[in-house]
Amino acid sequence: MSEVNKTIQKWHASFEKGTDFDSWGQLVEAIDEYQILARQLQKEVQSTNASDFTEEQKKTLGKIATCLEMRSASLQCTQSKEDFKLEELKKLETIIQNILTYNKEFPFDVQPVPSRKILAPGEEESLEEEEEEEEEDAAAGAGSTEAFPPRPPGTLLPRLPSEPGMMLLTLKIEKIGLKDAGQCIDPYMTISVKDLNGVDVNPVQDTPVASRKEDTYIHFSVDVEIQRHVEKLPKGAAIFFEFKHYKPKKRFTSTKCFAFIEMDEIKPGPIVIELYKKPTDFKRKKLQLLTKKQLYLHLHQTLHKDS
Repeated sequence: MSEVNKTIQKWHASFEKGTDFDSWGQLVEAIDEYQILARQLQKEVQSTNASDFTEEQKKTLGKIATCLEMRSASLQCTQSKEDFKLEELKKLETIIQNILTYNKEFPFDVQPVPSRKILAPGEEESLEEEEEEEEEDAAAGAGSTEAFPPRPPGTLLPRLPSEPGMMLLTLKIEKIGLKDAGQCIDPYMTISVKDLNGVDVNPVQDTPVASRKEDTYIHFSVDVEIQRHVEKLPKGAAIFFEFKHYKPKKRFTSTKCFAFIEMDEIKPGPIVIELYKKPTDFKRKKLQLLTKKQLYLHLHQTLHKDS
């Protein structure tokens, strides 16, 4: 079997896995699988290397990624007006299987997910070093934000089922203080839980794009459900918040700064935490404050206990 056919087979297996979870009511797992597959398709669409797929086929793959994002959004928000049903998503199965020969009109009127460069965490830093001076120079003009294509919906997951005697944590991301808040395009947060070695404990989640900007603050007002009971989090783990925004000149999404809370800081009520310079140090060994100014990440913690 050729490499391209192996890739298609892998995509199809992932699609089946996601729709199976979906039909069984395992929504967290379904969303996770849909997001993974959407990223894989998007990576292929954005690849500049010699490809086994034509531009038309890439466009179709991009539209499938959009539909996966739409289904994920529907599962995360039961009030969604743009409800994208499982039955509709299943119509795409034969298209994935036959992507090399598919030549009919796409069944849904959607656009491919906007093309944004996907970089490995270390890769973006080298691209950014030359930008630090550019940002200072561009401060005056950067406020004029054009109509940039919106990001795909966030990847926030629903709260886990409760267990007797166990606590679940909801983190409300209220706002972040930054001196150049008004210049950040499509800002959002990536939330992850890492052990002492920087290894993921839970699925990584992205918030939707921030709701508004005001002076030196970017407001999110969004709840993030931590995907493990507090008692089951490994000793020494920490919850990380990476602030990301889009750089139109370089056409990629960049991490600007990060913050974290450790296990002994998990308690009900508001908490204000310091911001650190990138790159994100998940092992917490070489931390450098972003600024000496009184600018922080503002959170509110809620613990849910099933008695």
